Amino acid sequence: MIERAPNYLLYLNVLVIATCGLIYELLAGTLASYLLGDSVTQFSLVIGVYLSALGVGSWLSRYVENRIARTFIEVEIGLALLGGFSAPILFIAFAQITWFRIALFGSVFSIGVLVGLELPLLMRILKEHLDFRELVARVLTFDYIGALLASVLFPILLVPRLGLVRTSLMFGILNAVVGVWGTYLLRPLLSQQSLDALRGRGFLVIGLLAVAFIKADTLTSWTEEVILGNPIVYSTQSPFQRIVVTRNANGFQLHLNGHLQFNSRDEYRYHEALVHPAMTTAGDAKHVLVLGGGDGLAVREILRYPNVESVTLVDLDPAITTMAAEFPPLAELNQHALQDPRVTVINRDAFVWVSEDDRKFDVAVIDFPDPGSYSVGKLYTTRFFHLLRARLFDSAVVTVQCTSPLVAPKSYWCILKTMQETGMDVRPYRASVPTFGVWGFALAQIKPLETTADGGFLQHIELPTGLRYLDRKTMATMFDMPVDLQPVPTQPNRLNDQVLVRYYEQEWGAM
Repeated sequence: MIERAPNYLLYLNVLVIATCGLIYELLAGTLASYLLGDSVTQFSLVIGVYLSALGVGSWLSRYVENRIARTFIEVEIGLALLGGFSAPILFIAFAQITWFRIALFGSVFSIGVLVGLELPLLMRILKEHLDFRELVARVLTFDYIGALLASVLFPILLVPRLGLVRTSLMFGILNAVVGVWGTYLLRPLLSQQSLDALRGRGFLVIGLLAVAFIKADTLTSWTEEVILGNPIVYSTQSPFQRIVVTRNANGFQLHLNGHLQFNSRDEYRYHEALVHPAMTTAGDAKHVLVLGGGDGLAVREILRYPNVESVTLVDLDPAITTMAAEFPPLAELNQHALQDPRVTVINRDAFVWVSEDDRKFDVAVIDFPDPGSYSVGKLYTTRFFHLLRARLFDSAVVTVQCTSPLVAPKSYWCILKTMQETGMDVRPYRASVPTFGVWGFALAQIKPLETTADGGFLQHIELPTGLRYLDRKTMATMFDMPVDLQPVPTQPNRLNDQVLVRYYEQEWGAM
């Protein structure tokens, strides 16, 4: 019969089945978060659908009574085709069809059914070569090892180095190669006609996937241009995120993981509103901390003040800060701020950095992404703001971007509530940014903010020259919150209970 097949099938096929299956699931979950937002819900749904499909596949295997070896190889090749093309097809589907969620979860379910079919069929092929106890132990052991490999390789190596589309295609090729290899291992169990047909289909699938792998950049760029609506002038996949810059007649736009970060046409409104209330309230600020804001645009505004002696920029992703310094359109927009000798760039997780560094600052400007995931939500927790306080002088002023108080009032007021829980005196304000609409900020100080008799802020110094949006009158009106932007009750955001992420997903997910 098949003398050496059991060992090879056990040590390779089970690993491939488990690794590829989990990779396809992780790809679908990442794509769902990337394209649809609401990362927690999407990942949860993808995992649930995939696991239930595994059960359906296992149940269906009972109906395979004849030609088990041939069915196993056909499933392997079918999984290679469906799983390998899943990421590019879903990218294209999102850009072209309105029923994308059906396509997404249909793909996840179909892949799960095929993966669920594979292991029972493989175990039935091997049952004559190992006793039942040894068979189950080995199959399950290498199944879990494969899952571990996938979970480690996916975020650390595959996505940062290959991107989502190429990762999908590469594992499709791997599935197909193992399917073709299986025709040689299981040759005694297959007819010559079956061998020729299976090998022909297997090599055809490998060829199709290989061509798609070579053309992956072209496919990704075309799809992203359709999704984002403008031609792409710069794109890269960092270990942390997909970075894309698009351009149109009105300027260029930065997108991270498909989410618009700024439009060069009106970013000055956002960054002037973010920086100058804090700088003028702080007075003679010499040492300024910027958390996030790796694009250098907030730093540009800070450097307008001649009294500033140092700016420390802490941003997680070196790909962003490198682009801000070396990509000509962005370097010109930020006026080469990151090359100023007063600026120090640190590529580190801000949560870790504030707990380790011992320097103190006069102003902290916080320009993190919106809290759409727990990894970002931790940067808006009471724990983080307590750590930040230790890096500030008692007179220091903090300013934070806090998402839209009009679209996401609970998210907005939750951030302010969280800052108040750490003992800061916090004031809400907002600005109108055409690309984003009404956008919210918070101004805070450890000691009580000084106000005039009419409730306004005592601005210690004049605004710098060259501003395009703010003057003293406009800045004063930003702190006058209209009736529809008044506080709503929320809970503070804590590290062990990130209600902010749930508020954010509920509010922005309804848009």
